[in-house]
Amino acid sequence: MATVRWRWFREAAGRVRVGWLQVVEGTLAATVAWVLATALVGHPQPFFAPAAALIVLGQARGQRTARAVEVVLGVAAGVLVADVVVQALGPRSTWTVFTVILLTIVGAVAIGAGGVSVVQAAVSALYLVVISPPTESLIPFRFVDALIGGVVALAASQLGSARHPLAPLVAEFRLTFEELAGVLRTVAEALDARDESVARTALERARGMDAAVERLRTGVLAAGEALTLHLRRRRHLGRLRAVDPSIGQIDYAVRNVRVLARAGVTLTRLPTPVPPDLAVAVRLLADAVHAVGETIAADLDGRAEAAEECCVRAETAALAAVRVAGRLFTAGQTLPLAMIVGQVRATAIDLLRSVAADDDATVLARVDEALGLPAV
Repeated sequence: MATVRWRWFREAAGRVRVGWLQVVEGTLAATVAWVLATALVGHPQPFFAPAAALIVLGQARGQRTARAVEVVLGVAAGVLVADVVVQALGPRSTWTVFTVILLTIVGAVAIGAGGVSVVQAAVSALYLVVISPPTESLIPFRFVDALIGGVVALAASQLGSARHPLAPLVAEFRLTFEELAGVLRTVAEALDARDESVARTALERARGMDAAVERLRTGVLAAGEALTLHLRRRRHLGRLRAVDPSIGQIDYAVRNVRVLARAGVTLTRLPTPVPPDLAVAVRLLADAVHAVGETIAADLDGRAEAAEECCVRAETAALAAVRVAGRLFTAGQTLPLAMIVGQVRATAIDLLRSVAADDDATVLARVDEALGLPAV
């Protein structure tokens, strides 16, 4: 029992270590919003200021500006509906609550408001009907409170990236590509040792890469939001736009590696020997993945020369992987081996498409030439 409790405590402490920034960010933003609403507006109970701050910070990075606007508009709509209905039916009655919620949700949906706006409008209206019925002198304060909370949340969410708004995205790219390269190196290790358990470990890691791709997409949105809110750094938006299309190719590469890892599990279970060069090809592909990650990171950092050098290394390693794998693509080979060769080719194509200046047809021709296929 004590062991279970200690394990739970360690896991909880680990989650807190990972999410400490969210804890500090939310606590400080809500408190600052309360203080500003109390000191600047003079509202004795500025409920909507810290509430709006927490709602905005609770949204995914990269969506907070839009959600801040939705929260403010939601409060305004809720206050308006609550005021009209309370004047007509009186506060704190069942029919008042029913009517306020119905009209607020119907109105928000009718104008095409997002989920956050719908919920915020309904909660604002319900709060004013049940907890604090609106009066003529207090109506504007709720709107101002929400505005203060939204602004504070946006400011708090940008503090960590004020000096280097692209730094978190650069780190995310490096982490994602290093993890993908690690999956390939584990596959190569499993092929060398013909170890099914190691191959299954690689497959499980490959299956977890979808979450990394989603983090990249979120990171691109967050970086775009950060650059938009930093007027002096908007010139860096061009770098972000140049990298954004690469996410699709990275997603394809992740899927290809997952198929490759699955074929690796099957191949380690077969009695036929595994060609040593197959692991060599997979390791070269891992080197290419790592170099592509460094290429994109250097592009985002504005280091053009470093990006070019990394791109050359990526192309060299990717084509070398295809050449080595192509020599194994002979008659009589097992289906899993053929699948791995095919996924080496497909992954190399997606990697080169994500960083090379060549068009798709040229990339395909270069890869197929390295594989030994006839030119079309």
